[in-house]
Amino acid sequence: MQASELHGEVRRELRGLPKGLADKVAAHLVAAGKLMDTEPERALTHARFARRSAARVAAVREANGLTAYQVGEWSEALTELRAARRMAGGAGQLAIMADCERALGRSQRALELSRSPEAAELEGQQAVELRIVAAGARRDLGQIDASVVSLQTSDLDPQRQEPWSARLFYAYADNLLAADRVQEAFTWFVHAAHADDEGETDAPERLDELVVRLGGADAAEELVAEVESRLPGDTGGTDGEGAQETPTGTAEGDTASAEEHGGDLEGGSGAL
Repeated sequence: MQASELHGEVRRELRGLPKGLADKVAAHLVAAGKLMDTEPERALTHARFARRSAARVAAVREANGLTAYQVGEWSEALTELRAARRMAGGAGQLAIMADCERALGRSQRALELSRSPEAAELEGQQAVELRIVAAGARRDLGQIDASVVSLQTSDLDPQRQEPWSARLFYAYADNLLAADRVQEAFTWFVHAAHADDEGETDAPERLDELVVRLGGADAAEELVAEVESRLPGDTGGTDGEGAQETPTGTAEGDTASAEEHGGDLEGGSGAL
């Protein structure tokens, strides 16, 4: 592993260390990044070594936190990401921090993070990911209608295909299903599958599971055809089901098990 492979911004953060130590820490961060998807436990070993060697570098603490999150070490991830946020300022990895709070059974704290002044600074994918976590937190606390309403923003538009669209559509469908709005959920799982070029979700499998509840294959195929006729590239306009309706409920907080929601977000400053 070569230190030169590390993101330039992170290498600059390491300049305060002695040259030999900086190169060693950089190499371990590179190793952590390369192993995180395939061998996360080994990746965490490298990230922890970097953290022990350079605990005062924000990018190192963030890298340790993100790797710990990937492994499901929620407390460690939260501690490290909080430290990185204190050192570097700004919003930090708020969505991942909120997801760690959920995984630890503290959904109200997750909601508090989503309402923080720093959350208002987020844009694009980070803002959407935090909204998804917050919706899950509301559902954890039994406020299912509120979880649905909280995702009904301008991003929830099948005519828009953003990098985060598949995950947002999937989360919306999942919350609709929790509200027993099966046909609408099916519709949005179709949108999620259509937007999911990278295979981030299991939307096709969820669609298969809903066929019986919709009345069989013929009814499901009819609904799929109707939805696909209004997908991007057609002139039928935006699919208004779900996104246009506003269920009753208040947008307050929600706790699910770590297995249900932890470890699903992405993020990083380039350290990994």
